[in-house]
Amino acid sequence: MNPEEIINKAREYIINEENDSFRSQVEGLIERNDIHELNDRFYTDLEFGTGGLRGVIGGGYNRMNPFVLRRTTQGLADYINKTVGRGNGSVVIAYDSRKCSDIFALEAALVLCGNHIRTSLFTGLRPTPELSFAVRHLKATAGIVITASHNPPEYNGYKVYWSDGAQIVAPQDNEIIAAVRSVAGKPSAMERDAAISRGLLRMIDREVDDEFIAMVKGCSIRPELLKKRGGELTVVFTPLHGSGAMPVERSLRELGVDVMAVPQQKDPDGAFPTVEKPNPEEPAAMRLALELAEKKGADLAMGTDPDADRLGIAAQDGKAFRLVTGNQLGALLADYILSSRAVLGTMPRKPVLIKTIVTSELQRLIAASYGVACIDTLTGFKYIGEKIREFESRADGPSYIFGGEESYGYLVNTQVRDKDAVSAATMTVEMALFHRLEGRTLFDQLAVLWQRHGYFQETQINQYFKGQSGLRTMQSLMERLRTAPPASIADTRVVTIKDFLDGTTRNLLEGTVKKDISLPSSNVIQFILDDESIITARPSGTEPKIKCYASCRSRPNTPLEHARREVGTRIDTISDALNQLMAGV
Repeated sequence: MNPEEIINKAREYIINEENDSFRSQVEGLIERNDIHELNDRFYTDLEFGTGGLRGVIGGGYNRMNPFVLRRTTQGLADYINKTVGRGNGSVVIAYDSRKCSDIFALEAALVLCGNHIRTSLFTGLRPTPELSFAVRHLKATAGIVITASHNPPEYNGYKVYWSDGAQIVAPQDNEIIAAVRSVAGKPSAMERDAAISRGLLRMIDREVDDEFIAMVKGCSIRPELLKKRGGELTVVFTPLHGSGAMPVERSLRELGVDVMAVPQQKDPDGAFPTVEKPNPEEPAAMRLALELAEKKGADLAMGTDPDADRLGIAAQDGKAFRLVTGNQLGALLADYILSSRAVLGTMPRKPVLIKTIVTSELQRLIAASYGVACIDTLTGFKYIGEKIREFESRADGPSYIFGGEESYGYLVNTQVRDKDAVSAATMTVEMALFHRLEGRTLFDQLAVLWQRHGYFQETQINQYFKGQSGLRTMQSLMERLRTAPPASIADTRVVTIKDFLDGTTRNLLEGTVKKDISLPSSNVIQFILDDESIITARPSGTEPKIKCYASCRSRPNTPLEHARREVGTRIDTISDALNQLMAGV
């Protein structure tokens, strides 16, 4: 796009944008003739993808701003009115602590009201799982949450949920995308006071909060254990400046657990001043929680991301605190839930555990040991939510019992249809208390699982590709992996290649190709090595990067120290090979 075209698009945006702050940003860039920055903001439109929007906050069509939010919401409103009839639709909106989240939430609400869609808007920040719960509880047509989850501070986003409380999936996502793209002209919006007086806009808070907290507490498998002994466990918690403080602390305290908040990170702050990234996956983000836990002699340290759908924890391992990975916590929760159900006689008739294709195979082995089926979905919790809906639609269908993904997302109930760090936090505390009373730590229990099923270790390598050229580079790399795949990785032969784009499995030993993958088409490639290591590559759905996942395991009953060394060496070797592969694009 040449400079003249860029300037013309920028001037068009200035006419459309009603927010002075965002409009003045672009006016200033035109005055300074900053073509480079203008190109980045206008060379493309911020795409409404399969889950919604996510991008850097700022003026421009390739940014998160009120005009883009209004145009997107107009498309969603058109779809809702077409689907359920004008005047019959309803939407719930929540938002987290990110910059402009409250502004964007109100903008969306006023557009919905302007299209005769009844809208319930939370009066303050609330976590994503509460939004999912609220959609179901209020029997709404759809839900919107304004969040960029764990992204850096300059980002914000917009996720859409349907009436079952899960994120939209195909074919509905594509239908909504088409509706958004077809929006022409100025979105219909109503003034706030008029929307309230006409009964189209309703502000909500405690009436949903109380029901959500009751649901969280009701997830307990051993409620009497927490009631009688919960006060013996001390927990340090950080919401990382996000929305988790109220629901996590309230749930635990009402269950009788002593919670200490990290003071520097308790208050909402969209600048996230104490961390580089507000992500409990990042060890640096959990540093203050670990320091407080060690100082106070706590049993657990926990952290949630800004919209409280991801949970990270650290536990005592000997005399020190050590972080638990997403795969490890998922395995521990699966083992606790399944073993408890088995002992207490509360296992459903057809129990199913759901994980994603990049989540540790340890969970499958744990499920099998309790006679529980395990199925895989594509990466993204919306696919887990879709599976739960599918189960419920069948007269004699399976019963969901637990689900999770390696990126610190877990769901221990079916009243929420997305990652739920609030319920997962209370279940984690119950689990830690149970094992403590049995005389072991969480790491002791992990050692039991590793001895029984083999020691597992996973890693993730990310390669960023920013800007207009970065997208082309990402596409080129994925194409090369697909058309000219490596014969070996880290000096270990590739024996199987699974291509989730065309649904095929290529067995290199037998020379066969079978179309046997039943999951939706997705730009994901998986390599299985001769030593059973699994390597998966996929472009991120939320950031300009390719994610590579690697998982290695030892044989069952291998002495743990030997297994750690053996698997750790293999993981390091594979990591080096993947870094070289990504760098050599």
